[in-house]
Amino acid sequence: MRHTTPGDGAATTAPGSPNLHFDPHNPSGKHFLGQPRMLANLFSVELWERFSFYGMQALVLYYMYYQTTDGGLGIDEGVAAGIVGAYGGTVYLCSILGGWIADRLIGSERTMLASAVLIMIGHLSLSLIPHVAGLAIGLVCIAVGSGGLKTTCVNLVGTLYSRQDPRRDAGLSIYYMGVNIGGLFGPLLTSFAWGAWGFHWGFALAAIGMAFGLTQYVLTRKGLPETVHTVANPLPHSQYAKWVGIALGGIALIIVLFLTGVLNPTNLADAVVLVTVLATIALFTMMLRDKELSPDEHSRIIAFVPMFIATAAFFALFQQQFTVIAIYADTRLDLNFFGWQIPPSLVVSINPFFIFVFSLVFAGVWTKLGNRAPATPTKFGIALLLIGAAFLLFLTQVNSDPVFIGWIVLILFVATMGELFLSPVGLSLATKLAPRKYPVQMVALFNLALALGTALSGSLASFYSAENETAYFGTLGAVTVGLGILMLVASKPILNRMRGIR
Repeated sequence: MRHTTPGDGAATTAPGSPNLHFDPHNPSGKHFLGQPRMLANLFSVELWERFSFYGMQALVLYYMYYQTTDGGLGIDEGVAAGIVGAYGGTVYLCSILGGWIADRLIGSERTMLASAVLIMIGHLSLSLIPHVAGLAIGLVCIAVGSGGLKTTCVNLVGTLYSRQDPRRDAGLSIYYMGVNIGGLFGPLLTSFAWGAWGFHWGFALAAIGMAFGLTQYVLTRKGLPETVHTVANPLPHSQYAKWVGIALGGIALIIVLFLTGVLNPTNLADAVVLVTVLATIALFTMMLRDKELSPDEHSRIIAFVPMFIATAAFFALFQQQFTVIAIYADTRLDLNFFGWQIPPSLVVSINPFFIFVFSLVFAGVWTKLGNRAPATPTKFGIALLLIGAAFLLFLTQVNSDPVFIGWIVLILFVATMGELFLSPVGLSLATKLAPRKYPVQMVALFNLALALGTALSGSLASFYSAENETAYFGTLGAVTVGLGILMLVASKPILNRMRGIR
């Protein structure tokens, strides 16, 4: 048996019970699929949040560019795709705000609850408030709320394990499966509501799903460690007025930029890319200049830089399932399946279906291999190779019109295999590399990589058309495959910088 010191988070022997192993991260001793029991609760709340999030996102692009006679807003197709990319990037960008509030004001768990309420308000706005006003209010509320929930919920999962617990990657893979169960059934049901009663009923169903998840969590929230209610780096009360002023100034600046036309629907995605890059530089700089961090913590932050770039590159392609691939599904696919006209929004459910099927397989493989599994930098390199290969597969159908739906299933299968190499272990990596002083901000940095990639998916959409598919898919696929090869070559030096973390 490994000997440990109290407080390191590993199993210890309870006083007076020499043969009983006590895990302070799981004091009840109950388990969920071999993981701490509280994982089941967080798994469930994230499932319902993703149900609402992806259920709405499956419809919102079509809601924007479909004509008013079809229940849409009649926005230009390219502009609509850019707005979706900007919105998706803002979701992850707002993870900084959620992380800061959790680390400095109210702790992870309270931030998560407030974020969930804001998400529900956003879905209600989309379903009840007509025209562009409902769209704007809804997307802003959901973006801010989802940013806060994404960061804090992952951090809460991280509190269930010590840094050395070998179950950690498997636990986050199971949690990630919950994300994708919601992502699978959300679009299925909201697409049905759209077809039967219109867009607003689809958005209403998303609101109901979020309300159910929130209620379930509040009723069964017992079991988290007390540390989730503590504030890691409390903001002094003397600084409250300064930060309130900064917040109000930021909001005023955004309003002025919109009123003067500097910000507009056509350049939103590019603006989010720029803001994300600046925020990333600022956050990395802040942590690397903190003299209170140990040499190992500094080294791990540096190791995270190439992982950040790889993550952003991966999601610049992967998140196009909500922009370019969504348009491709609506305009290039043969959606007639034995006489049933499949809604194009159902294509969004293909990826979470594969996640649902293969998440436990990957979790089992990583658990079985243990320290013999590929190191995280190697997994990231493989992920880039796979997403690049998925885009190159589009080239086989350039001259087909319409395209057999089986091709998009194959393409998204390859992309999903890449996602399983990167996303669950990326979340785990962020919690393992995090300095103790910044437990949530490191997860925020991972989400910033997703923000950059997602916003780029909107910016890149402006270059896509059915006439230039060879150049579009061929260039993006080849560049990403090249980045994957570079990541594999650099994996050993990156691993050395991670100082004992794999």
